[in-house]
Amino acid sequence: MLRLSLTARCNLACPYCLPDGTEPPGLLNQAQRLAVVAAAVELGVRQLRLTGGEPLLHPGLEHLIAAVAPLRMGDGLQEVSLTSNGALLTAERARALRAAGLDRLTLSLDGASGEVVAAMAGLRGGPAAGEALLARVLAAIDHARAAGFDPALGALKLNAVIQRGRNEDQLLPLAALARERGVELRLIEFMDVGNRNGWRPEAVLSAVEMVERIGRQWPLESLGRGVHGTASRWSYRDGGGHLAVVASVSAPFCGDCNRLRVTADGRAYTCLFASPASGLDLRPWLLPGIPGGGLRRAIAGLWEGRGDRWSEERQEGGPAVALHAEMAYLGG
Repeated sequence: MLRLSLTARCNLACPYCLPDGTEPPGLLNQAQRLAVVAAAVELGVRQLRLTGGEPLLHPGLEHLIAAVAPLRMGDGLQEVSLTSNGALLTAERARALRAAGLDRLTLSLDGASGEVVAAMAGLRGGPAAGEALLARVLAAIDHARAAGFDPALGALKLNAVIQRGRNEDQLLPLAALARERGVELRLIEFMDVGNRNGWRPEAVLSAVEMVERIGRQWPLESLGRGVHGTASRWSYRDGGGHLAVVASVSAPFCGDCNRLRVTADGRAYTCLFASPASGLDLRPWLLPGIPGGGLRRAIAGLWEGRGDRWSEERQEGGPAVALHAEMAYLGG
């Protein structure tokens, strides 16, 4: 999978991410982004996920989605998806994304009350601001469904980052909300990505604990984790849909990770927990007149030489990484 960040900016300031307010210099243009996607598809990538920051801030989003359509011919690109906080997803925008060719949409919501939503989104204005954002995200779910993103087919899901001592009391309310809305809730462990979020091990509520708490209220049946998947999935035994957990910290899955991340300014990383210096700058191969074969070889060389397994090494007591690239920069 190629995860392509379109912007490092975001309209929220979630404490586990803390994005920059400005873009890094040297952003890729649309033609360069298309060249990166085309090279990745030629190398065997079949899934493209567009990320940020907040990708709905990118003015060329729908154009980019439509422009990759020729890469979907034959055995090429099979799926284009998007991760968004949902605050900017109007009914019109949802229809435009669907019409452009977007297949799947994942929205984010880290609480089910105004007070917690405001705190988890870094909003000023307290509970009232949180209630307004909550209403916008719930409306975004409805807009997406109406535009044709069917949660029953996995085309619409809801992400939530859970941090012990901050929003762990939202597990059951979020699960209830997702069950009521008919969308799969994906619970994500608080990760030490970046250097700003004050991560510490004791702030991690493990996936096992999350599943146990929800399972006591609504019994669950394990469906396992698919090959190259990030989430272990569960079904509610009462037929209330599905739940998923992403255990990047407590049960890392480095061994079958297939995600290549390219930042908005054209640096390629093979790990979400990577150090800033480990990224490969693709821009020299994106200059006018440079043959495309060089870009393919550069990406292939990076991928073939990858040795990133930071999350596993941490569990094994390996050396700490002094600095991580920021989450908003890597696209989460």
